[in-house]
Amino acid sequence: MKIFFDENMPFAQEFFSELCHLNMGHNGDEQGELIPFSGRTLTAEQVADADVLLVRSITQVNEQLLHLNDKLSFVGSATIGTDHIDQHYLAKRNIPFHSAPGCNAISVAEYVLSALVVLAERYLLDLSSLTVGIVGGGNTGSRLSEKLLALGIEHKICDPLLAEKQAENQRQQQAQGDPIDRTDKRKYVSLAEVLACDVISLHVPKVVGGAHPTFQLLNEENLTQLHDEQILISACRGDVIDNHALLALKQAGHGLKIVLDVWQGEPDVLEALIPYTEIATAHIAGYSLEGKARGSEMLYQALCQQLKIEPKYQLANFLPPASIPAIEINQNFSQILLNQLVKMVYDVRRDDAIFRQQLFTQGFDSLRKNYPVRREFSAVTVTLSPNTDSDVPHRLGFSKMSN
Repeated sequence: MKIFFDENMPFAQEFFSELCHLNMGHNGDEQGELIPFSGRTLTAEQVADADVLLVRSITQVNEQLLHLNDKLSFVGSATIGTDHIDQHYLAKRNIPFHSAPGCNAISVAEYVLSALVVLAERYLLDLSSLTVGIVGGGNTGSRLSEKLLALGIEHKICDPLLAEKQAENQRQQQAQGDPIDRTDKRKYVSLAEVLACDVISLHVPKVVGGAHPTFQLLNEENLTQLHDEQILISACRGDVIDNHALLALKQAGHGLKIVLDVWQGEPDVLEALIPYTEIATAHIAGYSLEGKARGSEMLYQALCQQLKIEPKYQLANFLPPASIPAIEINQNFSQILLNQLVKMVYDVRRDDAIFRQQLFTQGFDSLRKNYPVRREFSAVTVTLSPNTDSDVPHRLGFSKMSN
């Protein structure tokens, strides 16, 4: 079979090379191929004979792309978001679709933590005294919440969909006389309460219309209600913030500190907004090697399941060791140690500098395509000496020495 994959999917060759030689039920004489493509420029002609199509978020998968193909049997997106996929069209054609929910959630959470560490150092902030408001309690928001819990940082979560689901489950169980299932024990708050926090971190998909739209969730009306000392971090979808309203706010002299990884109109960026940001990056918050590669692994597992074969590989088979694979900590945990640990693995200032220096010469998509290798905390094994009194590094995601 012919498997077409986005060239920016790590380890796609390793995961899928053997599968392309299997038969998907078409002409048995056809030669299997594994074919990379550029996600932004993919055309209907290119994928006319694809059996499997594996994309990332920059490729719009719809009737326009697939109208020449009559043999497609699997579509996968190696990303958590699905707003680039016309799932109704795929369902109408009985084409199975799989995404990779949660694949880069850890990566995004560590991006946010790196940004907080950098800003805390820049403005002499005590992280333990801040409140963080998380908009979106799904995979990414949950991973960020876990890291904030590890650090003892107070935070609140706004997610009306999960709040409604939680309430409905409790109503049904009460009606049936069953004990209330409190699997999700979180207390959800309103958007207004989250927008009053010292730090606001956005982790929602792009949703247009419906009961809870996120398109321009932050707009002129609620942006102007923020105060000068707050920090706004967006690492989800560019359309969640009205970038022009944000620019007008900053041009009027507002002191809001902004961290933007996503932008309205990508790959085109509102250039005038960049100088007003504390940290600006090219939609790479989820671009750790592990985060991107988990997407490849999850699609590999889904395709194996559809083909009714046992998966032969897992991500651990392909990940290289980290440049600093292990360290020992000989002091009690503090914000200074947190600063050192986080920056040792990922210092977001690197990506901010690349963005500012190369965006206009290289282009937005090129920055993403040529993104330097970045690892997650789990790539580093942390050993705690007997005189340390905290396991915070391990709760943050650093690995323990195996017995």
